[in-house]
Amino acid sequence: MRDMQGRSVRGRTLWGTDIQPPDANFRVLVVGGIHGDEMSSSSLVFHWISLAQTPPSDMSMSIHWRFIPSLNPDGLFAKPSRRTNASGVDLNRNFPTPNWARDARVYWESRTKRDPRRWPGNKPLSEPESRFMLEQMDSFKPNLIVSVHAPYGVLDFDGPSVPPSKLGRLYLDQVGIFPGSLGNYGGIHKRVPVVTIELPSASRMTQDAETRQMWMDLLRWTSERLGPAQVAKTP
Repeated sequence: MRDMQGRSVRGRTLWGTDIQPPDANFRVLVVGGIHGDEMSSSSLVFHWISLAQTPPSDMSMSIHWRFIPSLNPDGLFAKPSRRTNASGVDLNRNFPTPNWARDARVYWESRTKRDPRRWPGNKPLSEPESRFMLEQMDSFKPNLIVSVHAPYGVLDFDGPSVPPSKLGRLYLDQVGIFPGSLGNYGGIHKRVPVVTIELPSASRMTQDAETRQMWMDLLRWTSERLGPAQVAKTP
Protein backbone atom coordinates (compact mmCIF):
# COMPACT_ATOMS: atom_id res chain seq x y z
CA MET A 1 0.00 0.00 0.00
CA ARG A 2 1.14 3.53 -0.67
CA ASP A 3 -0.04 6.97 0.31
CA MET A 4 -2.12 8.15 -2.65
CA GLN A 5 -1.67 11.77 -1.52
CA GLY A 6 -5.31 12.09 -0.58
CA ARG A 7 -6.77 12.83 2.84
CA SER A 8 -10.16 12.38 4.45
CA VAL A 9 -12.06 15.12 6.28
CA ARG A 10 -10.31 14.02 9.50
CA GLY A 11 -6.92 13.93 7.80
CA ARG A 12 -6.66 10.15 7.43
CA THR A 13 -4.51 8.89 4.57
CA LEU A 14 -6.26 7.45 1.52
CA TRP A 15 -4.25 4.35 0.66
CA GLY A 16 -3.98 2.48 -2.60
CA THR A 17 -1.81 0.14 -4.58
CA ASP A 18 -1.02 -0.48 -8.24
CA ILE A 19 -0.35 -3.82 -9.89
CA GLN A 20 1.10 -3.05 -13.28
CA PRO A 21 2.54 -5.68 -15.60
CA PRO A 22 5.15 -4.19 -17.96
CA ASP A 23 2.97 -4.85 -21.01
CA ALA A 24 -0.30 -3.58 -19.49
CA ASN A 25 -2.56 -1.92 -22.06
CA PHE A 26 -5.78 -1.61 -20.06
CA ARG A 27 -6.51 0.22 -16.80
CA VAL A 28 -9.01 -0.82 -14.13
CA LEU A 29 -9.76 1.22 -10.99
CA VAL A 30 -11.26 -0.78 -8.10
CA VAL A 31 -12.65 1.13 -5.11
CA GLY A 32 -14.21 -0.11 -1.88
CA GLY A 33 -15.42 1.47 1.33
CA ILE A 34 -17.22 4.42 -0.26
CA HIS A 35 -19.66 3.84 2.57
CA GLY A 36 -17.82 3.32 5.84
CA ASP A 37 -20.28 0.80 7.28
CA GLU A 38 -19.83 -1.60 4.34
CA MET A 39 -16.72 -3.27 5.73
CA SER A 40 -16.97 -6.31 3.48
CA SER A 41 -16.42 -4.10 0.44
CA SER A 42 -12.96 -3.09 1.67
CA SER A 43 -12.17 -6.72 2.57
CA LEU A 44 -13.05 -7.86 -0.95
CA VAL A 45 -10.70 -5.29 -2.47
CA PHE A 46 -7.84 -6.51 -0.25
CA HIS A 47 -8.50 -10.11 -1.33
CA TRP A 48 -8.53 -9.08 -4.97
CA ILE A 49 -5.19 -7.33 -4.59
CA SER A 50 -3.72 -10.74 -3.76
CA LEU A 51 -5.45 -12.42 -6.72
CA ALA A 52 -4.34 -9.71 -9.15
CA GLN A 53 -0.70 -10.51 -8.49
CA THR A 54 -1.06 -13.86 -10.29
CA PRO A 55 -3.18 -13.35 -13.42
CA PRO A 56 -4.55 -16.46 -15.19
CA SER A 57 -2.20 -17.87 -17.80
CA ASP A 58 -4.95 -17.80 -20.44
CA MET A 59 -5.85 -14.14 -19.87
CA SER A 60 -5.89 -12.45 -23.29
CA MET A 61 -5.12 -8.96 -21.99
CA SER A 62 -2.68 -7.38 -19.58
CA ILE A 63 -4.27 -5.10 -17.00
CA HIS A 64 -2.90 -2.26 -14.92
CA TRP A 65 -4.91 -2.43 -11.70
CA ARG A 66 -5.32 0.37 -9.21
CA PHE A 67 -6.96 -0.61 -5.91
CA ILE A 68 -8.33 1.82 -3.32
CA PRO A 69 -9.73 -0.35 -0.51
CA SER A 70 -11.31 2.39 1.62
CA LEU A 71 -12.38 5.72 0.17
CA ASN A 72 -14.13 6.67 3.42
CA PRO A 73 -11.82 5.80 6.35
CA ASP A 74 -13.54 8.29 8.66
CA GLY A 75 -16.82 6.44 8.24
CA LEU A 76 -15.08 3.09 8.67
CA PHE A 77 -13.33 4.04 11.91
CA ALA A 78 -16.29 5.87 13.45
CA LYS A 79 -17.81 4.12 16.46
CA PRO A 80 -20.03 2.64 15.25
CA SER A 81 -19.01 2.66 11.59
CA ARG A 82 -21.27 4.78 9.45
CA ARG A 83 -22.26 5.20 5.82
CA THR A 84 -21.41 8.88 5.53
CA ASN A 85 -18.06 10.61 5.85
CA ALA A 86 -17.07 12.78 8.83
CA SER A 87 -19.08 15.70 7.40
CA GLY A 88 -22.21 13.56 7.26
CA VAL A 89 -22.17 13.39 3.43
CA ASP A 90 -22.98 10.27 1.41
CA LEU A 91 -19.96 10.23 -0.91
CA ASN A 92 -21.90 8.20 -3.48
CA ARG A 93 -24.26 11.16 -3.96
CA ASN A 94 -21.53 13.83 -4.11
CA PHE A 95 -20.13 13.35 -7.63
CA PRO A 96 -20.77 16.12 -10.20
CA THR A 97 -23.42 14.48 -12.35
CA PRO A 98 -25.24 16.72 -14.84
CA ASN A 99 -28.06 18.69 -13.20
CA TRP A 100 -26.78 17.83 -9.70
CA ALA A 101 -27.92 21.20 -8.35
CA ARG A 102 -31.40 20.65 -9.76
CA ASP A 103 -31.84 16.99 -8.85
CA ALA A 104 -29.75 15.92 -5.85
CA ARG A 105 -31.58 17.71 -3.06
CA VAL A 106 -35.00 17.08 -4.59
CA TYR A 107 -34.19 13.37 -4.79
CA TRP A 108 -32.97 13.37 -1.19
CA GLU A 109 -36.09 15.09 0.06
CA SER A 110 -38.72 13.26 -2.01
CA ARG A 111 -37.26 9.78 -2.49
CA THR A 112 -35.25 9.24 0.69
CA LYS A 113 -37.51 11.36 2.95
CA ARG A 114 -34.46 13.33 4.09
CA ASP A 115 -32.59 10.23 5.19
CA PRO A 116 -29.42 11.63 6.86
CA ARG A 117 -27.48 8.57 5.69
CA ARG A 118 -28.04 9.69 2.11
CA TRP A 119 -27.40 13.42 2.40
CA PRO A 120 -25.67 14.48 -0.87
CA GLY A 121 -23.98 17.56 0.55
CA ASN A 122 -24.53 21.22 -0.24
CA LYS A 123 -22.73 21.04 -3.57
CA PRO A 124 -21.03 18.40 -5.75
CA LEU A 125 -17.43 17.56 -4.80
CA SER A 126 -17.84 19.31 -1.45
CA GLU A 127 -15.86 16.48 0.17
CA PRO A 128 -12.12 15.76 -0.07
CA GLU A 129 -12.80 12.06 -0.58
CA SER A 130 -15.01 12.59 -3.64
CA ARG A 131 -12.52 15.14 -5.02
CA PHE A 132 -9.76 12.57 -4.55
CA MET A 133 -11.77 9.98 -6.49
CA LEU A 134 -12.30 12.44 -9.32
CA GLU A 135 -8.56 13.18 -9.39
CA GLN A 136 -7.87 9.45 -9.64
CA MET A 137 -10.23 9.16 -12.58
CA ASP A 138 -8.66 12.15 -14.31
CA SER A 139 -5.04 11.06 -13.79
CA PHE A 140 -5.30 7.26 -14.01
CA LYS A 141 -7.84 7.39 -16.85
CA PRO A 142 -9.39 3.98 -16.17
CA ASN A 143 -10.98 1.98 -18.97
CA LEU A 144 -13.18 0.35 -16.33
CA ILE A 145 -14.25 1.23 -12.78
CA VAL A 146 -15.33 -1.41 -10.27
CA SER A 147 -17.14 -0.01 -7.23
CA VAL A 148 -17.74 -2.43 -4.35
CA HIS A 149 -20.68 -1.97 -1.97
CA ALA A 150 -23.03 -3.99 0.26
CA PRO A 151 -25.53 -5.38 1.33
CA TYR A 152 -28.08 -5.79 -1.49
CA GLY A 153 -26.58 -8.91 -3.06
CA VAL A 154 -26.87 -7.80 -6.69
CA LEU A 155 -24.77 -6.60 -9.58
CA ASP A 156 -25.32 -3.17 -11.13
CA PHE A 157 -23.84 -1.56 -14.23
CA ASP A 158 -23.71 1.88 -15.82
CA GLY A 159 -22.19 3.07 -19.06
CA PRO A 160 -21.20 1.71 -22.44
CA SER A 161 -20.62 -1.98 -23.25
CA VAL A 162 -22.74 -5.05 -22.58
CA PRO A 163 -22.91 -5.51 -18.79
CA PRO A 164 -21.82 -8.72 -17.12
CA SER A 165 -24.81 -10.97 -16.46
CA LYS A 166 -23.33 -12.21 -13.20
CA LEU A 167 -20.24 -12.22 -11.00
CA GLY A 168 -20.17 -15.32 -8.85
CA ARG A 169 -23.62 -15.58 -7.27
CA LEU A 170 -24.47 -11.94 -7.91
CA TYR A 171 -26.80 -11.42 -10.86
CA LEU A 172 -27.34 -8.26 -12.86
CA ASP A 173 -30.18 -6.13 -11.52
CA GLN A 174 -29.75 -2.54 -12.66
CA VAL A 175 -31.17 -0.49 -9.84
CA GLY A 176 -31.51 2.89 -11.55
CA ILE A 177 -29.72 6.21 -11.80
CA PHE A 178 -29.04 8.32 -8.71
CA PRO A 179 -28.00 11.99 -8.77
CA GLY A 180 -24.37 12.29 -7.68
CA SER A 181 -23.53 8.58 -7.76
CA LEU A 182 -20.24 7.24 -9.08
CA GLY A 183 -22.08 4.98 -11.52
CA ASN A 184 -24.03 7.92 -12.90
CA TYR A 185 -20.98 10.19 -13.11
CA GLY A 186 -18.49 7.64 -14.44
CA GLY A 187 -20.73 5.41 -16.52
CA ILE A 188 -23.35 7.78 -17.92
CA HIS A 189 -21.55 11.14 -17.96
CA LYS A 190 -17.91 10.16 -18.56
CA ARG A 191 -18.74 7.02 -20.60
CA VAL A 192 -16.42 4.79 -18.58
CA PRO A 193 -18.07 1.43 -17.77
CA VAL A 194 -18.83 1.17 -14.04
CA VAL A 195 -19.49 -2.25 -12.53
CA THR A 196 -21.09 -1.87 -9.10
CA ILE A 197 -20.88 -4.94 -6.88
CA GLU A 198 -23.36 -5.17 -4.02
CA LEU A 199 -22.16 -7.91 -1.68
CA PRO A 200 -24.87 -9.74 0.29
CA SER A 201 -23.56 -8.69 3.71
CA ALA A 202 -21.95 -5.46 4.88
CA SER A 203 -20.17 -7.07 7.84
CA ARG A 204 -19.49 -10.64 6.72
CA MET A 205 -16.98 -11.38 3.99
CA THR A 206 -17.86 -13.78 1.19
CA GLN A 207 -16.21 -17.19 1.29
CA ASP A 208 -12.86 -17.55 -0.47
CA ALA A 209 -14.29 -19.64 -3.30
CA GLU A 210 -16.98 -17.05 -4.00
CA THR A 211 -14.46 -14.20 -3.82
CA ARG A 212 -12.31 -15.97 -6.40
CA GLN A 213 -15.29 -16.82 -8.63
CA MET A 214 -16.37 -13.17 -8.75
CA TRP A 215 -12.81 -12.23 -9.67
CA MET A 216 -12.60 -14.83 -12.44
CA ASP A 217 -16.00 -13.81 -13.82
CA LEU A 218 -14.89 -10.16 -13.83
CA LEU A 219 -11.71 -11.06 -15.72
CA ARG A 220 -13.63 -13.15 -18.23
CA TRP A 221 -16.20 -10.41 -18.90
CA THR A 222 -13.49 -7.73 -19.13
CA SER A 223 -11.55 -9.79 -21.65
CA GLU A 224 -14.61 -10.63 -23.75
CA ARG A 225 -16.36 -7.26 -23.73
CA LEU A 226 -13.57 -4.72 -23.19
CA GLY A 227 -10.56 -6.71 -24.37
CA PRO A 228 -8.06 -6.43 -27.22
CA ALA A 229 -10.64 -5.77 -29.92
CA GLN A 230 -12.12 -2.93 -27.87
CA VAL A 231 -8.92 -1.37 -26.47
CA ALA A 232 -8.03 0.17 -29.83
CA LYS A 233 -11.32 2.09 -29.75
CA THR A 234 -10.60 3.62 -26.33
CA PRO A 235 -9.14 7.17 -26.51
